[in-house]
Amino acid sequence: MKISELSRRTGVPVASIKYFLRQGLLPAGRATAATIAEYGEQHAQRLRLIKALTTLGGLSIAATRDVLGAVDQAHTSAGALGAVSYALPVPVAAQRAAGHAEEAEADATAAAEVADLLAALDWQAPGTSPHVQGLTAALKELRRLDAQYAPGELASYARLAESVARLDLERAAGLDDPVALAERAVIVFAICAPVFELLRRLAQEDQVRRRVADGGAE
Repeated sequence: MKISELSRRTGVPVASIKYFLRQGLLPAGRATAATIAEYGEQHAQRLRLIKALTTLGGLSIAATRDVLGAVDQAHTSAGALGAVSYALPVPVAAQRAAGHAEEAEADATAAAEVADLLAALDWQAPGTSPHVQGLTAALKELRRLDAQYAPGELASYARLAESVARLDLERAAGLDDPVALAERAVIVFAICAPVFELLRRLAQEDQVRRRVADGGAE
């Protein structure tokens, strides 16, 4: 297909496709003339992933290039998922200035809480994981606001999250192609996560209304 048809099929403007080609995000097409090239289904698939990363994931061109490189080198589904998961922005509480003894102690306490939680759950995640670091920062902020969760409460939430994670991976079952899997991962991480949060808030709203109604009936 010509670049105009590629644009129609993917919804990506021709100018953007040419920009992605110049940036090395999209492989060059097969040259059929001095200024004409043919593109295939792999280009359409690649464009959908680029669009998902930049639009849904909010990644910069440089970050998108890194993710694409990692996906290209991934020989397993886990490798493709890991590349996308580590690249997308991590929800994290605002970091407070370090350097004071109190801050160092708070950092150590939160890190220990996260380590204990992961050990209790038998979850496999290295300390260098951005998600471990994000959770550490969040727990530190909760403690600063005197709103920290007890270990048992955190574990209960974590078990619910584990169930959701299993459902997420089941949706990706059967996708062996790293690029297709990476595209699905972006959708899951960038779109399904907000959907789940909205479902949680709707459930909270329902529970509040039920409790108010039950209280009024007494």
